[in-house]
Parts: sequence; C-alpha cells; structure tokens
Amino acid sequence: MSLIEQAAKRLEQLQKAGVELPVPPAADTRPVEPARGKPTPEAVVEELESRLGTTLDAQFRKPDVARAPEPEPEVTAKAGVRPARQRVDIDLIRLAAQGYVTPDEAISQLANEFRLIKRPLLDNVIGRSAAPVARANVIMVTSAMSGEGKTFTSLNLAMSMAMEVDHTVLLVDADVTRPSVMARLGLAESKGLMDALLNPAIPAEDLVLETNVERLTLLPAGSGHERATELLASAGMVGLVHALATRYPDRIVIFDAPPLLATTESRVLATHMGQVVVVVEADRTTHGTLTDALDAVKSCPVVCTVLNKARQSDLGNYGYYGYGSRSGSGDRKSKGA
Repeated sequence: MSLIEQAAKRLEQLQKAGVELPVPPAADTRPVEPARGKPTPEAVVEELESRLGTTLDAQFRKPDVARAPEPEPEVTAKAGVRPARQRVDIDLIRLAAQGYVTPDEAISQLANEFRLIKRPLLDNVIGRSAAPVARANVIMVTSAMSGEGKTFTSLNLAMSMAMEVDHTVLLVDADVTRPSVMARLGLAESKGLMDALLNPAIPAEDLVLETNVERLTLLPAGSGHERATELLASAGMVGLVHALATRYPDRIVIFDAPPLLATTESRVLATHMGQVVVVVEADRTTHGTLTDALDAVKSCPVVCTVLNKARQSDLGNYGYYGYGSRSGSGDRKSKGA
C-alpha cells in the first residue's frame, strides 16, 4: 500500500470515528502524482497539506477540550524565615536612663542580676534541667498585687534574654486591662493580642512588631474588651499561644501578665504557661499574700519568685540567694519599680 493510500485510509478511519475533516472550497482534489523515484513521507505530507490548505495535524486531531489554567504553586514560608513586619525603634538611651537593661549597658549590676535570673529559665528551655519541662519557652511574669515590679522584670528579662546568641524573644503585653509595656518603651499602642483573639482572621503573628534590638520583638495588648478573661480562657487563646510558641524553634515568649490576686486573667493565662515568674516586692508583700499568689499558679510546671526593690544582699552584688525549680519556688533579688 502506498503512502498516499495509507493517508487516504487514515482519513476514512477518522471520518468513520466522527472526526470532522472540513475541506476548504478552494482545495485541489486532483490525484497526487507520484514523484519520481520513491516518494518520501515528507513529500506526501507536504502535497496533502497544500491541497487541504492547512496542516494535517490541525485537520486530523480532535478538538482540544478547554482546560483550566494550571494553578500557581502555593508559596509557603520556609522554616525559620522571618516575615517582613512593622518596625518600631526603642529609645535605648532613655530606657537605660530609667534603669533598664539595654544591649549598650550590658555590663552593670542590674544586667548581671538578670543574667542570674534568666539562666535557670533558659536551662529549662534547652532541656538542661533535672526533668523535662513542657512548654518551657512560654514564660509568664506576674505578681501578687499591682506595683510590685512585674513589668520592670518582664522588660529586663526580655532584654537580657534577647542578648543570648541562640534565642529570640517575643514580649507579649498580656495585662490587657492596664497595658504598660509599650508606654515603658516610649512606643505608641497598636493592635495586638486582644485584636487577634477578637478576630480569628487576624493571625497574632501579623501584629508582632520588630524592634531595633536585634532579637527582640513585641506584641502589644491591643484593644480593650470587657470579656478579657473569657477571651484569655478561650480555645482561641490556646491556639494563639501554641502558634507563637512553636513558630520558630529559637523563640522564647514572655507574657507580662496582670497581678494574680487583683484580677482573674493571670490565673487563666497561667494554664497555658510552662514557667511562671512571680515578682515579690521586698518589705511589702506579706507571707500570706505570697502564699495565696503561689497557690493560684501551683498547676504550672515551674513557678519561681524574684524579690524586687530589695536592699543589697550580703551574698554579693548580684543579690542571689536561691531559686525555685520544678514545682517549687525560690527568690532572686533585683532592684526596680
């Protein structure tokens, strides 16, 4: 069978299969004259295409079924890559003048005291403690009553931990009824924790602020709300804490929480924590008050105490005389309001 006969047979098969093969009106229907010698497939194809006025491929194939465009590949954040965030600049000179630890004032008595305070907490985070501590990188700083120095301690602890080479710190203002972290840092309030709880469509991570301290970020308290306690006790808060704590493997999250005996928010918040630091004001907080405060957070795996506004200890400039570990309590001294 010649090549032309094979092509003709193929045309007949396609027509029987229901494939329409329109022939232009001007198509030349003369029989194809065989070329001298043995015709090549290319020559036969060229002759047929010239008769049809189009390509054989366009004539023989079935009409294409319209297909939706291929979806764009989903872009996912690489592990450990920090997204672009709003940046705020802390006036570190002003902060140091007010008695806070800053990277520029890393050699001072207060800086050394907070080095001693943070070390057992960090040991729990990296697993150097006697027993594993669940959620050890989630730390709440609180006090029995207001005015004992919890925010002073939170800020200094966060700043001191941010000086660590292997860790980053997220400081969350969780004192949603009386927020003060941003004001202490000389920064304007903005959307934060409560806004993320009120609107689940807003990831808390999107409200985190970068600072001019390399490894320190902030999450403001955000909008006030009359049902703050219920929101902090909600499933949304559980998910929020988990998301913040597990977003980056090197992150430590510090919550500056309300006083334990003045409000109920901290008791609820403590159920999400791995470690709790209770700030005690020297010569003011009674033994009974402290006992009540510690009872409020006794379910937390690690509860520690820091003695604030104390006169210099006889044990040295650092004022260290004990520290509580798992399911216990102890004291360290620091000065400040």
